[in-house]
Amino acid sequence: MSPLPTDLEIAQQTPLKPIDDIAQRAGIAPEHLEHYGRHVAKVSLDAIKAKADQPAANYVLITAITPTPLGEGKTTTAVGLAQGLELLGKKTMLALRQPSMGPVFGIKGGAAGGGYSQVLPMESLNLHLTGDFHAVTAAHNLLAAMLDNHIYQGNALDIDPQRVSWRRVLDMNDRALRNVVVGLGAPEDGVPRQSGFDITAASEVMVILALATDLRDLRGRLGRIVVGYTHAGQPVTAEDLKAAGAMAVILKDALKPNLLQTTEHSPALIHAGPFGNIATGNSSVVADLLGSRCAEYLLTEAGFGSDMGGERFFNVKCRVSGLTPDAAVLVVTVRALKAHSGRYRIVAGKPLPAELLAENPDDVRAGADNLRKHIEIVRGFGVAPVVAINAFPSDHASEHAVIREIAEGLGARVAVSTHVAEGGKGALALAEAVMAACQDPTQFCPTYDLGDDLKTKLDKVARKVYGADRIELSSAARKQLKGFEALGYGQFPVVIAKTHLSLSSDPKRRGAPTGWTLPVRELRVAAGAGYVYAICGDMRTMPALGAHPSAEKIDLDEQGRVVGLF
Repeated sequence: MSPLPTDLEIAQQTPLKPIDDIAQRAGIAPEHLEHYGRHVAKVSLDAIKAKADQPAANYVLITAITPTPLGEGKTTTAVGLAQGLELLGKKTMLALRQPSMGPVFGIKGGAAGGGYSQVLPMESLNLHLTGDFHAVTAAHNLLAAMLDNHIYQGNALDIDPQRVSWRRVLDMNDRALRNVVVGLGAPEDGVPRQSGFDITAASEVMVILALATDLRDLRGRLGRIVVGYTHAGQPVTAEDLKAAGAMAVILKDALKPNLLQTTEHSPALIHAGPFGNIATGNSSVVADLLGSRCAEYLLTEAGFGSDMGGERFFNVKCRVSGLTPDAAVLVVTVRALKAHSGRYRIVAGKPLPAELLAENPDDVRAGADNLRKHIEIVRGFGVAPVVAINAFPSDHASEHAVIREIAEGLGARVAVSTHVAEGGKGALALAEAVMAACQDPTQFCPTYDLGDDLKTKLDKVARKVYGADRIELSSAARKQLKGFEALGYGQFPVVIAKTHLSLSSDPKRRGAPTGWTLPVRELRVAAGAGYVYAICGDMRTMPALGAHPSAEKIDLDEQGRVVGLF
């Protein structure tokens, strides 16, 4: 096989259709479009009401097994599946997250898909798009500024500077900003205190953008954000600081989803981008509410594995949207299963070990417990799984056969997909399997009831989803749990912030670990987003750049075109 052109070369060589044509294909009226050039548009939220009488689409989640640091291709599989369904005569809509520029300029690169299954224009998608991330950054930092200003101006709310929890954000990887001291200098420069920066994708404001159902809901959620506590231990909110209204004004246009197209011109709604290990890891509810009335199949992707973004999709997002999934695609790669055998180490930014690329179905079989567990996780939510083998040129037929044997032995549908090299044509078998799965009866069942207490919710996720024996709360976490329930947050769903590289809380444990305890170090509340989250292990909310970040290769050529982006 001849080597594929780079993702950027394919993107720049693909003729784009006017965004009006893409909107017409999705049944979105011209009056609901706000153009950003010829190939990108925002869609007014009025379009959701205008299409309310249309039949609901089949709702399909694209998730994955526990990934390697390289990722296993959920986004490109979602794009390829949409293209395959379109070739079979089905109307589709993609609903995907927008990439953060931190990883784009860091080591991961872009997140527009890959090969001939991408969302275009690829450069715009990976770099700014319509400015939603910058709006989140501005709204978040406005609240931080008003918080510090309130303390400086006399602190009428009696905020305890030692219990301020609201940091600042930036959509860039920058290790030097993880921990900072603000307010240094002259007395008029503020009240000194320790703080820091997170990446914008980790902001609670980003999660609120993803979960809000309309402008009123957005405004209400912003007001409920807890920024810290008084000396008496009472929460202080953005509403208390009179900041929520201005934040909503900044985010008013950002709440509208962005319409783009794939390399084969099927429509895609790109909106919001919360992290998948420390936040919800899903695109926006408003995109799904719109997309569900624009197509026969609505396809959405959740960050990392089914234990991470997939679990939050089922337990958090679906509760907010009211939409019920019909099937879930579980993306698996040969390299990931070989890694889960424990015999290979994959490091982002470094070549794959040569022995990992050699034909070895026994290594695939040795790592297959991870696949088995993820099929069990999806089934635990009452949803039919479809195993999508994202094929790489270095794979071998014997290795695919092992995956098929194991998945079919568990009653799951399986398809090999070559969408990266062939676009929609390479995903036809996957499209047919998904169509069949959507006909299976679904008995959607979240992991826990909202009426369960917080400890029970955490315990159920740890045991039923991750496979832990139990959870262990630190003394601080026990105190925080009791305090949150006393403040009325006990009815919230939970999010567990842990490594995405293992089903356990230890990134070094491969496969499907058993006989382990999930340690809960700390609990925090995201009252505006509407959940309590548990910190398990050392979670970084501000990534860092490596020795040779991708930014070193990104530039403009003599014609002013972007080069080096992937």
